[in-house]
Amino acid sequence: MRIALSTIGRFHTFDLARELHARGHELTVFTGYPRFKLRDERLPQSAIRTFPWLHAPCMKLGTRLGYDRAIMRELVHWNLESFGRHVTRNIPECDVYSGLSSSAGDAGRIVKSRGAGYICDRGSSHIRIQDQILSEEHARWGLKYKPIDPRVIAREEREYEEADLITVPSSFAYRSFVDAGVPERKLRLIPYGVDLTRFQKVAEPPTDSFEVLFVGGVNIRKGIPYLLQAFAKLTHRAKRLTIVGGCDPAMLSWLHASGLPLEGVTLTGSVPQPQLKAIMSRAHVMVLPSVEEGLALVQAQALACGCPVIGTHNSGGEDLFTDGEEGYIVPIRDADALAERMQNLADQPWLQQMMGAAALLRVRRIGGWSTYGGRVAALMEDLATHRRRDAGVPIGALAGSEIGSC
Repeated sequence: MRIALSTIGRFHTFDLARELHARGHELTVFTGYPRFKLRDERLPQSAIRTFPWLHAPCMKLGTRLGYDRAIMRELVHWNLESFGRHVTRNIPECDVYSGLSSSAGDAGRIVKSRGAGYICDRGSSHIRIQDQILSEEHARWGLKYKPIDPRVIAREEREYEEADLITVPSSFAYRSFVDAGVPERKLRLIPYGVDLTRFQKVAEPPTDSFEVLFVGGVNIRKGIPYLLQAFAKLTHRAKRLTIVGGCDPAMLSWLHASGLPLEGVTLTGSVPQPQLKAIMSRAHVMVLPSVEEGLALVQAQALACGCPVIGTHNSGGEDLFTDGEEGYIVPIRDADALAERMQNLADQPWLQQMMGAAALLRVRRIGGWSTYGGRVAALMEDLATHRRRDAGVPIGALAGSEIGSC
């Protein structure tokens, strides 16, 4: 098949691209990342089309200024808009086009007019549900919330409407689309995988301390306040919480002024991905108390390093591991539940070791990114076959079983 993919950054799109390339499909991958940052992606450079002119400065300024400033909202909008126009102008002849939501432009409409299929790849919950949850969460903590740019919402919802199918990575994300009124026949749930060449167990947790780890953006969406509250409730003679991830200056100032407990907590800032496997391997547990997420890749990465995970129903954990076997899944906004599960592992080293071993077995069953790539490839092949056979008939009008429901 001839397949076109687009993503404003990298995300999971490049993992998918490698799987499709390995299966012999002809690829074109559009990205806002500069080419020099993609040299380790193990794809033919001829397949990659870069358009970094706004994305690179947008990422750099966003890290320094925070994304809630008016100037950043404009820059983000025009970053997405210009990238979408670039993809639309240059989309090649293909059998299937899969565009990460918000950055597809009108390319989906173009490929459909040629008889090809269009998949909207959404990595989080429905954008209106996302906006609602984040608004509620900021209100809980007395923080001012700037709603998601209405232009971004409109852009996404046009893509949802135009797409033949919408792929989502977790049951939570799937439910959010149903709650927003999107027909289930248009949705496909395909959980992400993990790159086992980059993540594996390389060390053991220490025996003289209890190491709790968080990896991700340090923000309200990721449930950081609940993590800090839960860690303060944990009793252990030598407990440590390491928070790995970017934190903009405004969030850092709020954390220090909020009164949330920070004793025993270390914020490292962002860490290069090659270093993460050692950090994860040495942790007794990784906690990700997200209130809104598609499916956090760091969960599978931690499991691959033999580190049990405590996630939430909204972090996508339930689609990666089983509650009580490789870790725990708890409700959102529940610091007591987080603390109780951490205490279980701290008080019972054998349980932590058993869950760590189960995590390694679970990840091997997941099969790296191969299972994800195979399911997406099968979906694309069914979609392309149907489009060739019945050009002009909307796929969403058919029952899911007729087009290879995943």
